[in-house]
Amino acid sequence: MPHLLQLIPPKSSGGTVKEGVPLQLTLKISQVSSNGCVPLENAIVDIWHCDALGVYSDVQDRSFNTVGKKFLRGYQTTDANGTVNFTTIYPGWYPGRTTHIHVKVRTQATSGKGYEFTSQLYFDDSISDQVYTKAPYASKGQHTANNAQDGIFNDGGAQMLLKLTPTQNGYAATLDIGVQIA
Repeated sequence: MPHLLQLIPPKSSGGTVKEGVPLQLTLKISQVSSNGCVPLENAIVDIWHCDALGVYSDVQDRSFNTVGKKFLRGYQTTDANGTVNFTTIYPGWYPGRTTHIHVKVRTQATSGKGYEFTSQLYFDDSISDQVYTKAPYASKGQHTANNAQDGIFNDGGAQMLLKLTPTQNGYAATLDIGVQIA
């Protein structure tokens, strides 16, 4: 049974609660080779994303400074099935980018050199449109860039598009990620 790590603490280091639509995110990491795919055990999987209002933790920006605050960032180590489970919120948006979550998979290759895969996970625009009508997202308005307008999404992002399933009060998504380790 995969372990569950709460990505967002009940309160950030600044003492504020980060509210939003709940998201249960399951990632299944596999090692791809000429012989096929096998679950990748003991890989470190990091995710991070902005809050409902488009603010990242531990960042200094012209419109906010959250340096030293830790929210909506976390990592887990894959289990024997190559699986990690994160409990977080649906990310907000900021100008110029479509809705996304950053993901990084790190491991040690058999040669002793570290392996790293970094990408972004994306959301269906129609679901983002619905989520952004709810509090606390609605106070920021509708997002200004959809998937088709995002240069990073247009460079292969459709492969990392999450298929969301509605839950009692939010969404769940599972994505298989295959990595080729030298």
